[in-house]
Amino acid sequence: MRVVGIKQLKARLSEYVREVRRGEVFLVTDRDEVVAELRPARPAVGAALPDDAERALETLAETGELVPPRLRKGDWTWRPRSAGLPPGTAAELLDALRADRDRASE
Repeated sequence: MRVVGIKQLKARLSEYVREVRRGEVFLVTDRDEVVAELRPARPAVGAALPDDAERALETLAETGELVPPRLRKGDWTWRPRSAGLPPGTAAELLDALRADRDRASE
C-alpha cells in the first residue's frame, strides 16, 4: 500500500489509475491526513462469486493482514492440497479429542 497526496494524485491521475488496474492500492492524503483509499474495483454484481478461500484472502487484504500481489497471475488460481491422510482421518482425530475432553471434564 502506497501513500499519495491529493495534489500529486490530481496532477498524475492517469498514471495512478494504471497502477491501480495492476493491483496497487493507494492511501490518498490531504495535508498529511488519510482521506481516501484508491484500490481496484470489486467484481460487478452478478459476476461469479469467488470461492471461500478467495473471499478469505480478500478480507485479509482489506484488514491489512496481507498484501495482495502487484501483478495478476492470469488464469492461475490457488487450490488447497490435501495433507495426504486417508479419508476420515480428521474426523477420527476430532472424535478422539472430544472423547478425551469429555472424560477429563467428568
